[in-house]
Amino acid sequence: MVKLGDKAPLFEGITDTGEKFSLSDYIGKHNIVIYFYPKDDTPGCTREACAFRDNWNLLQGYDVIIVGISSDDIESHKKFKMKYNLPFILVSDPDKKIRELYGAKGFILPARITFVIDKKGIIRHIYNSQMNPENHVKEALKALEMIKKEEEGVTN
Repeated sequence: MVKLGDKAPLFEGITDTGEKFSLSDYIGKHNIVIYFYPKDDTPGCTREACAFRDNWNLLQGYDVIIVGISSDDIESHKKFKMKYNLPFILVSDPDKKIRELYGAKGFILPARITFVIDKKGIIRHIYNSQMNPENHVKEALKALEMIKKEEEGVTN
């Protein structure tokens, strides 16, 4: 399992649009929130995805990209994204290699875990909660606010 302060493991995957996603393309340019979730269009995962969607305007104030990752295939991600009008990237991880890189396995169900990564590629916050899907966006926003304050402290 990756820990706070670790460099975020780099990975590539295929998005809901069928395009290649490479984490390295975003490091150095944006803050990044990666959230692993069990399955498209299930009650908890839908609440979690919609919480990120419903806080989209707030999130945009932190120069952040949001990436949801599950083992569902591209077609499933495409339908899930369209059905709930999700404005962020969904990456398919069918062989669970990305999940393994981050140590986000879980026991019975795949883990519901969120990582906040700063522009330098450092993991700044980890939130792991299967039972509180809506809290993942709140935790991400708190971490992004802390990162923003640090950045402003450096530039002012």
